Amino acid sequence: MPSLPIDRDIKNDDSLFKRPAGVLLEENQWLYLKERYAMTPRELQVAILVCRGFSNDEIAKALKIRHGTVKTHLRNIYRRTRVKSKITLLLTLMEDVNKFYGTPKAGKLPIPIVEKAPGAGFPTSKLPEKK
Repeated sequence: MPSLPIDRDIKNDDSLFKRPAGVLLEENQWLYLKERYAMTPRELQVAILVCRGFSNDEIAKALKIRHGTVKTHLRNIYRRTRVKSKITLLLTLMEDVNKFYGTPKAGKLPIPIVEKAPGAGFPTSKLPEKK
């Protein structure tokens, strides 16, 4: 499969804030999301850059498209994923990938709810009471 051209002209030093150097999702996971939400190749590129923390202006510069075109792609992505913001988009995409690719590996259990015991200086694990 062809690799996704997303890092052509933008470097991590071009932004005011540093972006994470790690990879959020692998290519096959992005392709799964592309199919799940029927995204065009360009919408997928925009979604990838949004999830990497790029602003609309940085996306426009990286993909050599106009700012208004980025907004149109985002509107289409939001409609297809049924979200209203970039952070909700990121969380939705991550949740979908996690559902599709299985549960966490052994040793990586979900973080339990922790409350401080009254008068104690250390937290104790306690689940909330059901009402």
